[in-house]
Amino acid sequence: MPLNKDIILQEVGIRDGIQGEPAIVPTEKKIKWAEELLCSGIDIIQLGSFVRAEKVPQMADTEILFRHFSGAAGKPGAAKFSGLVLNEKGLERGLKCGVEIFCMGSSASETHSRENTGMGADEAAGRIAAMAKEALSAGKTVQASVQSAFGCGYEGPVPAEKVLAIVKTYLEAGVLNVGLSDTAGHAHPLQVREMFAAVAKLEPKAELSCHFHNAYALGLANCCFALEAGVRYFETSLGGLGGCPFIKLPSGNVCTEDFVHTVQRIGLREDINLEALIAVARDAEAFFGRTLPGAVMKHGSIVGFKGKK
Repeated sequence: MPLNKDIILQEVGIRDGIQGEPAIVPTEKKIKWAEELLCSGIDIIQLGSFVRAEKVPQMADTEILFRHFSGAAGKPGAAKFSGLVLNEKGLERGLKCGVEIFCMGSSASETHSRENTGMGADEAAGRIAAMAKEALSAGKTVQASVQSAFGCGYEGPVPAEKVLAIVKTYLEAGVLNVGLSDTAGHAHPLQVREMFAAVAKLEPKAELSCHFHNAYALGLANCCFALEAGVRYFETSLGGLGGCPFIKLPSGNVCTEDFVHTVQRIGLREDINLEALIAVARDAEAFFGRTLPGAVMKHGSIVGFKGKK
């Protein structure tokens, strides 16, 4: 498959990046980070998830964030905003506060599915499909992903047939933006190539998305193989923050600055201001009071920002 040069970047640091952090990030700090990300040229910013505050305290202000930025998406060149929903109540909340892009998904791992949603994998996939139909009928964009698509921290390998069956469920619901998420960080590059080729074979018109975690230091390599496999949407997190708190061994996400630096070195997305991304990551590092995994923020960039073309 030819290299997909028209790639879209979704920054998930304000949601996935901080959801498991013990130090609560104030709403004002999240707004500051989002505003700086808007100025960097990132395409999509995931502002939060519609979950119970007592379960994930970091997400208690998700509605506040969406209402604050409700007019920002209409500005020329501005990023769009996405929100994660896991159930019908979350979708209802998201529709009320003006979410543009709904990210939703279910796990191919039975154990992870029950840890994350309290439902078995098949039940969760069916409910996500129904939710996707409702969101699409409301005129919203839907991105549906298969979590633990490359392996599970509880169960180990996950059969490809199980992953593809969930993808088929999404496609039958009318969702064309479908993704594979490496929730436990078990993916390796050849597996990434094979899995996305299999998804593309199911539906050649599908818009493919990926979300990799960096447990075994293969996240960036997996992104490169996904790019080669025709993936268009990439989810990354500022500073390399993040990881699902409902898996056995959470690990950080692929670092946004490192991924942008990588694609800019091969001539892609030179319109994104890498220095602006680095500044946000450094601010996050200062807030949390520890060194974050990102490499480019430590060593500096060796590519130049060319601005919008």
